Amino acid sequence: MKKQLLIPFLMLLVLVLSACGSTSEDSASSAEEDTNTEETGTVTYQSENGPIEVPADPQRVVVLSSFNAGSVMALDVPIVGVDSWAKMNPRYEEYIGDAAEVTDESLEQIIELDPDLIIAAPTNNNLDKLGEIAPTVTFTYGEVDYLTQHVEIGKLLNKEEEAQAWVDDFKERAHKAGQEVKEKIGEDATVTVIENFDKQLYVFGNNWGRGTEILYQEMKLEMPEKVQEMAQNEGYYALSVEVLPEYAGDYMIVSSDGVDTAYQETETYKNIPAVANDRVFTANASEFYFNDPITLDFQLDFFTESFLSSN
Repeated sequence: MKKQLLIPFLMLLVLVLSACGSTSEDSASSAEEDTNTEETGTVTYQSENGPIEVPADPQRVVVLSSFNAGSVMALDVPIVGVDSWAKMNPRYEEYIGDAAEVTDESLEQIIELDPDLIIAAPTNNNLDKLGEIAPTVTFTYGEVDYLTQHVEIGKLLNKEEEAQAWVDDFKERAHKAGQEVKEKIGEDATVTVIENFDKQLYVFGNNWGRGTEILYQEMKLEMPEKVQEMAQNEGYYALSVEVLPEYAGDYMIVSSDGVDTAYQETETYKNIPAVANDRVFTANASEFYFNDPITLDFQLDFFTESFLSSN
């Protein structure tokens, strides 16, 4: 009887040991895979085109979508190549002074830069070829709001917490500044943002850079009805100086490149109440285009100082 019981027991013991051995091997294999993933230093980012493996700590980034460049800089990630729009921004100089100016056509130059990550727009050319050089992630402008966009860049760069912390702090600062400005200029005072570019005047809605996000979304300042009607949907609206008075608010932010300013010498412009009452604040257009943290911090200081010291 004892012998008969012993045989099944031995067989069971063999099975248990085999199972333990298999489990140990599986665990070791799994641990090895985890180690390999850690050693390669990659993470999976859920991009607008699906998951993509990107470096966990990128050190050589090329940014072809200029509206994303400032977010990368604000998160202290090195940039080795940018497009011309980012390169001409004086606010970016300290971050990308040594970065090369590139385009989506200068593939050989980008290869020489040896990037470990490329950030682009879906409208860029050669995305497939760029993807062969380094992991390439695209962002569609306006797909998400401007602050969410910064957090998304943070996720891509494995710095989501830093990005979110800046967003929370910025909203608090902008809200406080908005209250102070409204106390100064009045609850119902209207503000128009205009820009002269390539011999054409534009007015802007609440989400097209030039400080519009701060003025209208965060500070809650009023937009003239005509601007709301014509510019809000597209984000901007082209107009002539002859009809500018219809779009002019009590205050005007003029984003200018300093070149095509002849319209400011016309009687039509001079007779606009905001102009006559010295309530026009002129900004350098190249510093004002975007809505990234570096630009937003500069714009917030500019608006706060300008409004609070105005008539």
